[in-house]
Amino acid sequence: MSEQDNEPQLYVVYLGGELAAGRIGEDHEVVVVVATDIQDARKFAKMKWRGSANPHIDAVKLVSVIDGYRVNLEPTEDVDSSRVDPTYVP
Repeated sequence: MSEQDNEPQLYVVYLGGELAAGRIGEDHEVVVVVATDIQDARKFAKMKWRGSANPHIDAVKLVSVIDGYRVNLEPTEDVDSSRVDPTYVP
């Protein structure tokens, strides 16, 4: 992973955690965070965990290019725009 010195970078983090009582397995969630290094990305991602119990990190990916497009971050006054389309498509 190539991280620039103190420049905000986009990270995608795969979190895992225990399911509610009586369930077998793990709960998982993907979150997106902006951080200057992977350690902060891990910390910020855990703060976004919505599951029960304490989360753990299964994977972290620094995202700088997607499908041939460079990802550039710029500050904004807008609030988070994390809308989810829950439509199931088999």
